[in-house]
This record gives sequence, C-alpha cells and structure tokens, in this order.
Amino acid sequence: MSQHLVTGAAGFIGFHLSMRLLARGEEVVGFDNLNDYYSVDLKRDRLKLLTKFDNFKFVEADLADQTKVDRVFRDHNFDRVVNLAAQAGVRYSLENPRAYTESNIVGFLNILEACRHAKTPHLTYASSSSVYGGGTKMPFGTADRVDHPLSLYAATKKSNELMAHTYSHLYGLPTTGLRFFTVYGPWGRPDMALFLFTKAILEGRPIDVFNEGQMQRDFTYIDDIVEGVDRTSEQIASPDPDWNSSAPNPSTSAAPYRIYNIGNNDPVELSTFIETIEQAVGMQAKKNLMPMQAGDVPATFADINALENAVGFRPSTSISVGIQKFVEWYRDYYSI
Repeated sequence: MSQHLVTGAAGFIGFHLSMRLLARGEEVVGFDNLNDYYSVDLKRDRLKLLTKFDNFKFVEADLADQTKVDRVFRDHNFDRVVNLAAQAGVRYSLENPRAYTESNIVGFLNILEACRHAKTPHLTYASSSSVYGGGTKMPFGTADRVDHPLSLYAATKKSNELMAHTYSHLYGLPTTGLRFFTVYGPWGRPDMALFLFTKAILEGRPIDVFNEGQMQRDFTYIDDIVEGVDRTSEQIASPDPDWNSSAPNPSTSAAPYRIYNIGNNDPVELSTFIETIEQAVGMQAKKNLMPMQAGDVPATFADINALENAVGFRPSTSISVGIQKFVEWYRDYYSI
C-alpha cells in the first residue's frame, strides 16, 4: 500500500483523485486550506465523502505556511506527492494578483523544498493550458515555446514548471507537470462555465457568453484527467537520453523532468458547448453576447501524443456524455 500526499484534496480534481486512490486501497493524506474563493460548503461536502475512508487523513493548512508543510512531511513518508493546490482562475488573477504569488509560487516552493529534503520518489503537479498564452499554433504541443502568458495565473503556472526543472536538475528530484485543459464534470468548481451556465439556465437567468460564443476549448472530463494524473504519477520521471542541449525540448530534460498535456484533443466551440447544456437541462439559455475578456485566449487544443506514448492513455469522453453526467449530479446535489 502506497502513501500519497494530495494537496488541494478538497478541490475539484484533488477530490476525484483522492477518491480513486482511496477506493484502490492506497493511503491518502489530503492537504487543503479550504479558502473561500468559492463555496466552502461544497469543499466540505467533498471532504465528507473522503473522510468515510479509514485510509484518509486530512490536514487543514495553507501551502504558503512552510512550518505546516514541513510538519506533514516529517510525520509521513510519502511514496508519491501530487500537488493540485493552487489559486485558480484566470479572471480572478486580474482582481487579486497577490493571492497567486502566495499560493502558486511560495506554496509550490515549500512543496519542492519538502520533497527535496524528504527525497520524495516523485512529485506530480498541476500546470495549465493557460501557459500557451498568445500562441496560435494548433494543437498546442509540449515541445512548443510558452514564453507569452496572457494572465498572472498563466505566468505562475509556467513559473512552477521552471522551478520544478531547477529542482530536478540540482537535486535529482523527479517531477512531472501536467497541463490541464478546461476540466469539467460532477463536483466541479462553481466559477467554471459549465456550473455557471447550468445554474443560470435552470434559474431562468441570462448567461454571459464571451467572444460571442466563438471561443474554442478542449473540454476535458474529470475522469479522464484523473486517469492521466494517476498514470503519470506512477511513472516516475527520468532523464531523457535523447535530450539535446543545442536543440532543447522544453518538455523533457537531461534531468528527471517531464511535461505532458492532458486534454480531450477535440476543441469545441463555446456555442456548441452551450447547446449541449441546453439539451441536457431541457431548457433554452438566454444569452448576453460579450466581447473577449482580458486574459482569455481564443482557443485551446491539446496535442496529447506525448501522454499517450508515455502512459498509453488518451482522454476520450465526449461533451454530450460528460455534460449529461454533470447535470445529473447538479440536479441531485441541489435537489432540483
């Protein structure tokens, strides 16, 4: 039985990953500060399901608190660490930028330092498709340069990748970064489009449709994300024997370092996404057509060949299936 640290365990992805590991009989220590960026009640309801497992322990603390992070590593001997805790949200980073440096930079440094001193066998961490920023070459590949972030959130995620490489190079710490593409599904975040749209449609309120619905997103169902995280966590990053310093591939290294995309490899226009929600809900949406918001990108599209080659997995859940499952969960959770 392996012991896993999952930071952000009360969050959307962290909850689902923890459930998967616990159901398999693994020991999980969940770490989360339960901040109020969105409903704390939703986070606590996720935790209620996790705490039903005897092999789950929960630590309520902030990653930016070095003392608390170090104590968790002193008290346990982790076989795997999966860092999913972060201040999320592109738009919120325009309003509260300091929250992102505290959680995503200081917090991640604390995790790296703790893993370094504990000689953790493998650190897997959440990056984001946002790092591709102003790039227009589609699909986005991990060998592409990502030097032009369009939000502070994206910049912090790119910083995480650079910080991880430094620790892989200097200390031999195996690290794998995962660039998630627009994750959705049951128990999802209330600030994400699917949650906001479903709630508004059911309440008969209009929805704000940015870029007049012409944006494209590589919507990726939560079960596919968790499958990818689980598989890559179990495959410890190793040095790339073919890495060439005169033509460096930024997703691998002479150090034990890897970067992968996890996306559905099938971008969907926002207007189509809304139509699929309407079908699942059985109601038409009232739409406020809006311009593109600052920090947003017009399209995301994941090249997942590297992920498939490494761990033999390609996300495949269609939005019609995924949205239907979300709407069923939403109606049940809110008794609608």
